[in-house]
Amino acid sequence: MSLTSFFQRLTGSAPPARPDVAGATHIILGSGKTGQPGWVSTDRAVIDLCDRATFARHWQPATRHAFMAEHVWEHLTPEDGRTAIALCFEFLRPTGTLRIAVPDQLNPAAEYREYVRPGGTGPGADDHKILYDYLTLEAALCAAGFTVERQEYWDEAGQFQHRDWSDDRGYILRSRRYDPRNQDGKLGYTSLILDGIKP
Repeated sequence: MSLTSFFQRLTGSAPPARPDVAGATHIILGSGKTGQPGWVSTDRAVIDLCDRATFARHWQPATRHAFMAEHVWEHLTPEDGRTAIALCFEFLRPTGTLRIAVPDQLNPAAEYREYVRPGGTGPGADDHKILYDYLTLEAALCAAGFTVERQEYWDEAGQFQHRDWSDDRGYILRSRRYDPRNQDGKLGYTSLILDGIKP
């Protein structure tokens, strides 16, 4: 009996199609169950952000167009975060982009910071290793060779800064633009969103 037949007999449906990771040009890293048109979703079993071999298994260096990660980097130690950024840089083609969205340490709302801090009250916060602000994340991206565009972030004065960014570099649900908690001009939930561009 084939693996497909066994799966159908066990579950009553065909196994999910395996994504064409090798052929993908736009890749979501640490996607969980999320997806978006034109992008291939991956998780740690496919791409381990700290293991170059998992990148090299699928791609040659300097060949991918875009990586995107929404609320992934806070689950990495600062050292592992730098490793992951460097690997993305290596495997992106020139002009390729890495969009990172993470919880924002400079958000002035105390309840937000309690929700997202390492060991905080929010879902998954028990596994958070770091909270970034725009300067610390930008420094990590620049150290790998990226130039940086700031898309959404809180500044030191407690002011929210944003651009009218495009989904071309990746759709971010937990953002000023799309999070349903943001209603009537009030920001209920935002992320720090930076784009790294490979020169």
